[in-house]
Amino acid sequence: MTKDNSVQVSVLGLGAMGSALAEALVKGGHATTVWNRTPGKADGLVAQGATAADTAGDAVRAGRLVIACLLDHASVHEVLDPLSGELAGRTLINLTTTSPAQSRELAAWAADAGIAYLDGGIMAVPHMIGRPGASILYSGSADVFHQYEPLLGLWGASTYFGEDAGLASLYDLALLAGMYVMFAGFLHGAAMVAPAGVTAREFASMAAPWLTAMTGEFEGFATVVDGGDYTVEGQQSLEFSSLDDILAASSDQGISTEVVDMVQRLIQRQIDAGRGKEGFARIIESIR
Repeated sequence: MTKDNSVQVSVLGLGAMGSALAEALVKGGHATTVWNRTPGKADGLVAQGATAADTAGDAVRAGRLVIACLLDHASVHEVLDPLSGELAGRTLINLTTTSPAQSRELAAWAADAGIAYLDGGIMAVPHMIGRPGASILYSGSADVFHQYEPLLGLWGASTYFGEDAGLASLYDLALLAGMYVMFAGFLHGAAMVAPAGVTAREFASMAAPWLTAMTGEFEGFATVVDGGDYTVEGQQSLEFSSLDDILAASSDQGISTEVVDMVQRLIQRQIDAGRGKEGFARIIESIR
């Protein structure tokens, strides 16, 4: 991969993720200016070769490419609204977690201010940045994505979803939804076995390979959902998928059933509608 070492980059926001992004840029040979609202956050990066800016304005003026990795949508506007004039003619890549609507609003704001805009959703935790397994999803300006693609590759695998600035956020949050529900399911299981003297670590050693194997079912579910036929042979029926035994065992162990109740309600709604003989994938109709 060819690196464009002539890029002057400024990173706004030095939380754990912003610092990881900035560190990868420095290691990649880019002249990197960093800024954070809280003093002292830049010290480690400066020791590696970054330049610390006293103000967000100073940071913006130092780079033709500005990376924002701030707390939330409101903080992006709080920091950048006063600097819209300074940002005009520059490129902004926003890696702050925002909703699709917020990403589209920022893209419109940037267009009005004459700022080239690319939105990104980071599918990694900070220590993964620059390592195998890290990926970042992008949408917005195609020109920005292709111009800076070598630089973006310093952080992880890059996937571009098109000019609609909200698509990267939509994919990001949809994938995170699956992750958080899976995590909640794991923690529910750990709570179930804890009264029997099983540690969470012991349970994890069994849960990880089991859940990994079960992700192989996604493709089959996807085929059924896209085809719209929940009666195809080979599917586990909704009636057979009742979670009553899990709910009873959870109650017997003295733990909350909230996590499993949610799935049971989705199943029951379809059974009550007379769809109990159809496949489990049909719960997507309850969600819709």
